[in-house]
Amino acid sequence: MFLAVSSPSREIVDAVALGSDGTERGRQRIPAAGFAQWAASREREHPRWLWDDTQRWYPALLAAGVRIERCVDLRLSRAILRSAPAARGSELAAAPRDRWDARSVAVDEAPDALFSLVEPEPDDDPFEEFARQRAAIAASSEPGRLGLLTAADSVGALVAAELRFAGLPWDAERHDRILTELLGARVPGGRPARMEALVAQIRSALDDPEVNPDSAPTLLKSLQRAGLRVGSTSRWELAGIDHPVVAPLTAYKKLARLYTANGWAWLDEWVRDGRFRGVYVPAGVVTGRWASLGGGALQLPKQVRGAVVADPGWKLVVADAAQLEPRVLAAMSGDAAMARAGRAHDLYQGMVDAGAVGTRSQAKYGMLGAIYGGTTGESGRMRPRIEKAFPRAMAFVEDAARAGERGEIVRTWLGRGSPPGAASGWDETRSDAERDRSRSGQRAWGRFTRNFIVQGTAAEWALCWMGSVRRLLWTLGGGDEAAAPFTARPHLVFFLHDELIVHAPEELAEATADALREAAVEAGRILFGTAPVEFPLSVAIVDSYADAK
Repeated sequence: MFLAVSSPSREIVDAVALGSDGTERGRQRIPAAGFAQWAASREREHPRWLWDDTQRWYPALLAAGVRIERCVDLRLSRAILRSAPAARGSELAAAPRDRWDARSVAVDEAPDALFSLVEPEPDDDPFEEFARQRAAIAASSEPGRLGLLTAADSVGALVAAELRFAGLPWDAERHDRILTELLGARVPGGRPARMEALVAQIRSALDDPEVNPDSAPTLLKSLQRAGLRVGSTSRWELAGIDHPVVAPLTAYKKLARLYTANGWAWLDEWVRDGRFRGVYVPAGVVTGRWASLGGGALQLPKQVRGAVVADPGWKLVVADAAQLEPRVLAAMSGDAAMARAGRAHDLYQGMVDAGAVGTRSQAKYGMLGAIYGGTTGESGRMRPRIEKAFPRAMAFVEDAARAGERGEIVRTWLGRGSPPGAASGWDETRSDAERDRSRSGQRAWGRFTRNFIVQGTAAEWALCWMGSVRRLLWTLGGGDEAAAPFTARPHLVFFLHDELIVHAPEELAEATADALREAAVEAGRILFGTAPVEFPLSVAIVDSYADAK
């Protein structure tokens, strides 16, 4: 059963019940103030909710203690079907852009969106949009894959809202101690003591008492006046220079990144009641990977992970997928040799054992070079050996690169389409310099498309993994389903591309670890069927994120 909901005004929610065949089975009009209670009663029927935007509807339901099992996020699904090569001939793909193509609502607006003081425009009919999307999927050349992709993105949207609602356990006092130890004592309105001491060393080494290391333009000029032949202030350019300023400046930059990204101001803004609630944006990147709208949820540096601490009586169960992207490539390409190498927990060591390369480091850099199109350094040197050992995998990404250079659209395993590239037609009226720039742009786009198919499919695997984890965790503990969803059961609290953290009652930590592993196997089976590719996890049960290996 489907339940389509929309809001014609801030006081009213319209709901349409649909059968599995899409036929209407009744309409209701519910006061917005009573929507959460009504939704809780209907959730017992296990419907699939149809709504325009999960970030608009779900946070308010979570705040009322209502967990949703399944939904269709129509805006996320619309974005997929607009660009999917398999659906390019559909009426939906060819239709003019409309409100369904609009970006998702800002997450900070979402909890109050249904009850805003400003009268909203009436919603477009989700029932009609769902019918358009079903027709586009049915008429596509890959209805099974596109149906799975829209479902995966939709469950990802539910997870994103739940991650923010539950929050990552965070000890503010530990965070303060970490900052004080690394940066020095907090100075209101000024730099911490250790950073200020490094500034003095930088000024002395450059003989420039006014230079501000936080200003790249003025710092660059000061470096050049001191005789350093540099074109930027990046640590990569400074690394090979022998000058007294390099050591304090490198140390300052490292501390400044921590101070700016996760210092006391970040702590004050983002940690409340023992939780960090980052803002995730599902499918925020063209590959389908998530982005972060605020708080840096997708980049927690190692220095502050000691502040991520489980509640008393609970554990953090930390899992990350080993060498996810190369394994995805092995499955997509059907490269049996790479699949055999991946049967070891460490795929790179498996490549060494198979005789493809001499060392694990060579395997890592060679494989990453193959996926990202590296042609220089260790990646470039190892590439011929990787191509010889794994010809089907390398041909697979090379085909994607050549398609990108021709300006063609490539697709992930489930059918998400890449942005169109520039056409590569030869124009003899252009100058040699213009043609060289064109070729350079084409090669760059080819590197993008070869990575797009792998990175995007890895994102699809991660979505399937999260969806399976979410379902399996709900079967562990909790008792009464009407209880608050995240107070007794294991639940997801952090996601980073190929890594998950679950906050679990101590007595359920081992069962949670088993669920994470089972879900990884299931995700591989959902995407690739019986392909002989394994997706092993490293799983740690810890009190602090810093203790996870």
